[in-house]
Amino acid sequence: MNSNDKKCVDVNVSAHMGECENVPVPVAPTTPVGTRVLRVPVTLAEIAVRTNMVANIKFPDPVLEIKDIKKRVKIIQCRLLLPGITAGSNPFQATTLRLFIKGFVRKNIQYATPCPNSSGQCVSSEMRSLTVDVPFECVTTIPANRFLTPPQLPFVNTRQEFDFFREQELGHGYPEKDHLLSSDLSQFHQVSTQFYNQLPYCELISSNIIEWDEAIDREKLPGHAPFEEGAFHEVVEKMFLEFTVKILQNQQVPVTAVAPPPTPPL
Repeated sequence: MNSNDKKCVDVNVSAHMGECENVPVPVAPTTPVGTRVLRVPVTLAEIAVRTNMVANIKFPDPVLEIKDIKKRVKIIQCRLLLPGITAGSNPFQATTLRLFIKGFVRKNIQYATPCPNSSGQCVSSEMRSLTVDVPFECVTTIPANRFLTPPQLPFVNTRQEFDFFREQELGHGYPEKDHLLSSDLSQFHQVSTQFYNQLPYCELISSNIIEWDEAIDREKLPGHAPFEEGAFHEVVEKMFLEFTVKILQNQQVPVTAVAPPPTPPL
């Protein structure tokens, strides 16, 4: 092989792919038959969120026309606000909760910009693109009856102080039979309890966007360009955004373990 040839695969020679055989193997040991408790993601709710957006978008170049716009929804915060409850209470209480959502709509705008000195009857142009993030933020209320499974509410941490009785002498100027009966200020005693609760999280399922863009500074091209041709730098955009999110939380779920199927003969 030539030392100057850096190719490690000769594309002029095809590599034959043969057929591979497979055989069944015995099933790995499984848990005995019976009821088991698993910690798995549980779907709390699946909701469609709707919001409206308005934005001004400025282009770095004059825009003859917009060719295409590709959009993608990006969620950066989806937080279900849960109230804390005391230990020993029912953590699966059905209650109305609020979901805080924050994100962006990423837009890649492909547009044609007139070439310099393009003022004749034929207008030549170049294809360019502009990528922008249009932010949105909202809060939506989820009624108690909308939850497929109630979320497990977090237990609140507790801190409790306690003291010990102490008898102390009063010192000079007090009768010997008198004493100070109180707790000791030089000591501090506390019992604290922390709970490490499971935080709900979201998954983005789908999105739907209806938009309307309108140029607000369009001017006719100079020179002898066709009268209907013009360029602009700024558009006003109005969007109706709808997306579906699934809210989940890791919870303990009882399941029934069954015997594995018999291994087929070789």
